[in-house]
Amino acid sequence: RRYDTAVKGLSSYFFWLNRGKRSLTLDMKRPVATDILERLVATSDVLVQNLGPGAIDRLGFSPGRLRHDYPALVITSISGYGSGGPYETRKAFDLLLQGETGVIATTGNGEDLAKLGISVGDIGAAVYGTIGTLAALYERRATGQGRIVETSLFDALSEWMGYPAYYTLYGGEPPARAGVRHATVVPYGSYRCADGAVLLAVQTEVQWKAFCQTVCLHPEWEADDRFTSPALRRANRDVLERMIEESLAAVPREEVVRRLVAADIPFGSVNEVAEFVEHPQLTARNRWRDVDSPAGPLAAIVPPFDLEGMSPRMGAIPDVGDHTEEILSDLGYDKEEIASLYEQGAV
Repeated sequence: RRYDTAVKGLSSYFFWLNRGKRSLTLDMKRPVATDILERLVATSDVLVQNLGPGAIDRLGFSPGRLRHDYPALVITSISGYGSGGPYETRKAFDLLLQGETGVIATTGNGEDLAKLGISVGDIGAAVYGTIGTLAALYERRATGQGRIVETSLFDALSEWMGYPAYYTLYGGEPPARAGVRHATVVPYGSYRCADGAVLLAVQTEVQWKAFCQTVCLHPEWEADDRFTSPALRRANRDVLERMIEESLAAVPREEVVRRLVAADIPFGSVNEVAEFVEHPQLTARNRWRDVDSPAGPLAAIVPPFDLEGMSPRMGAIPDVGDHTEEILSDLGYDKEEIASLYEQGAV
């Protein structure tokens, strides 16, 4: 909530992550707040928690206890390193897990390392937590029983590190850091032309032939002994990539794009963030919607999936405690009891 104030005084992180939620404040140091949380749990299908190691247990809401008291409840726990092992109690943030799992080692150029610019560990763990939660809810339809669902940033990034991990384990060395080019597929990445750069991806021999003939205008490359297979193109990438950029150096980007289209080779642009938010694909498909917030109406990106016949629910961004009275009322507290909770500092 306090990372920045970029969105008209609101945090861009909070704006991104909390659209459509209801906000209840509880001071868990007050015993009566524990009673409120207990009522919430008793009326819920799912409890999701990603507190620090052991914190949920210290509050008296351990997953084991909740499974016993509420057999139909799905309890989803997201942690840094997962249950068990020497790192179980370590506190964790996305950057740290990018380092521990080798993600940073795959990113950058040559000797220069770089973290990924988005929180891939946080996002990955959330996505796998969602999948596990939905699976548990689906199973509950048949059994009536909930489940404890666990995932972690470490496990999510471990799964996503599959290609470089297996390449290293069985190939004997890690894939090289290649900046905005692919570590093991050539040509694949950003290539300079006369007035900018273009992203392109050549992954099949048919595409390689078309790339040589139609894009670079060098059909003789196709038969060059240095480039006749993906492995050879990778082994001779320094020579090949220099030849590609020399062939495109005097060609305007618009013409390079025209050739790529003619050759049916995938391509794209290295957009700045400001260019992305004005992307014609977002505009044409109406992927921006206005949502309410404490700072007034704000434009937000529509969720990344569509359900036939249903419109996405684009709820407001809550202020702190926006829905405290509403939620307490839903739980059966009357006006006098709610007033007393405020007086006690429990909410």
